[in-house]
Amino acid sequence: MRTIDLSKSWAQWLTLFLLSSIWGSSFILMKRGMVAFTPEQVAALRLFSAAVFLVAIGFRHFSRWRKANFFPILVVGLIGNGIPAFLFTRAETVLDTSIVGILNALVPLFTLILGAIGFGVQFTRVHFLGVMLGLSGAIFLLYPSLNEANLNHLVYASLPIIATICYATSVNTIKGFLQEEKSLTITTLAMSQVGLFSGIYLFSTDFTIRVSGPDGAASLGYVLLLGVVGTAVAVLIFNTLIKHTTALFASSVTYLIPLVAVFWGFLDGETIGLHHLGGIGLILAGVYLTHLQQRKPKLKVQAAA
Repeated sequence: MRTIDLSKSWAQWLTLFLLSSIWGSSFILMKRGMVAFTPEQVAALRLFSAAVFLVAIGFRHFSRWRKANFFPILVVGLIGNGIPAFLFTRAETVLDTSIVGILNALVPLFTLILGAIGFGVQFTRVHFLGVMLGLSGAIFLLYPSLNEANLNHLVYASLPIIATICYATSVNTIKGFLQEEKSLTITTLAMSQVGLFSGIYLFSTDFTIRVSGPDGAASLGYVLLLGVVGTAVAVLIFNTLIKHTTALFASSVTYLIPLVAVFWGFLDGETIGLHHLGGIGLILAGVYLTHLQQRKPKLKVQAAA
C-alpha cells in the first residue's frame, strides 16, 4: 500500500499535511450528511462503509489475526474509531465545526499524558513545549469562534474532549502493542469489528427510508466519501505514520486540521486576519518541536510493564 518511504523526514511531513487535509474536511462532510440522516446514522454509515472498503482490499489480512492482539485491536476499533465517530456527530448538532476542530486539537496533549502514565513514554521539556505551542495556536487561530460559545453547550463540548482521549488511547495502543503488525492488518481487523455492529444498527433504523427522501442521495454521497476516504484510507495512512514516527508526532495532525478550515473559509470569501496568521505560526512551531524530539534517543515508546 505504501508508495513513499516513510522513513524519510520529508515523507513524514507530507503525510502529516495530507492527513490534515482529509480530516480537516471531515467536519463539513458530517454536517452535510446530517441534512438527511440522524447523527447516529451518519456515524454508523461512516464506520460501516469504511469497514466494507477495508475488508474488500484487506481481507487476506484476517489470516494474520492473533489471539494476543485481540484486546489491542478491540481498543483501536472501538475506542479509536467507533466511539469518537458517534461523539463528534452528536456534538455537531449544537457546536460549530470550528469549535469541534479546536477541541480536536487536544489529542496530542492527551497522547503525551496517557503515554507517560500508561505506556512508558519519556519526554523532555522541549517536547512538552511543542505540545503547548500547538494547542495555543489552535485556540488562538479560532478565538473569535470561541467567544460565540454558550455555557449551555458545555455538555456537548465534553463530547469531542472525550473523543480526543479515545484517540490518544488508540494511538498509544498501536505504538505500544501493535508495532510489529502491518498497518493494513491493524486497520482492517479493527474497523471490521466496529463496522459490523454499526451496520446492524444502521439498517435497524429508518436509514433506507431517509435515503429515498429529500437530500438523501446527496447526504449519502457525502457520508460515503467521509467513510471511505476520511475514515478507511485516512486511518490506514495514520496507522502507518504512527509506526514510522512517534505517537505524539502522528497525533499532531490534529493541530493542522483547523488550518484546513481556514483555507476553505478563505476560498469561500472569508477574511483572513492577523490572529489566523499568528495561530498558523504557533501551530507549525509546535508540530516542528514535537517532531524534533523523535530524533532524540531519550524519547522512547515501549509497552508498560
